Amino acid sequence: MSTSITGGSPKLIQTRVSVTKALIGGAYSAEDVLSEATTNGTGTAFVFSGVARFNGGGGTIMRAQVLSETTNVTPRLTMYLFSALPTSELDDNAGNTAVLNADIANFVGQIDFNALADLGGDSSAMATPSTYGNLPLDFKCASGTTSLWGVLVTRDVFTQGTGDDMTAVLFSEV
Repeated sequence: MSTSITGGSPKLIQTRVSVTKALIGGAYSAEDVLSEATTNGTGTAFVFSGVARFNGGGGTIMRAQVLSETTNVTPRLTMYLFSALPTSELDDNAGNTAVLNADIANFVGQIDFNALADLGGDSSAMATPSTYGNLPLDFKCASGTTSLWGVLVTRDVFTQGTGDDMTAVLFSEV
């Protein structure tokens, strides 16, 4: 990542941070977590490393995208973002518990995605300031890290192909 200096002030730069997980897949109920492991306590958050320029830094998420390797799926998804690893449910196909009271201090916000769609490739959805989705979204990372943690949740019933990838991408100005 590079920084440009103009007139003694750092210039905003754009970052793109992508995280891909091979989901266990199968039938999801509304409000289920999407992750890579179903065994109790083994699912993990989406970790957006390097979303800020420096430890404890921040910026603004301007766009976000989700892509499912499974074609022809149309769920609406929500990404809950945190400045530290949340204590909420992280296991695949388990009922969502985010945002828990214990995580409020680290809760950055949520990005809501319209229904995924595809025209022959991966199913995808994009949230922007001109679409439904709660963007732009300001964030600040915790001291000692340049990361944000995400919990991806479906708002609709759908079936993801077993082992198919789910990718989440954050486009930020920092």
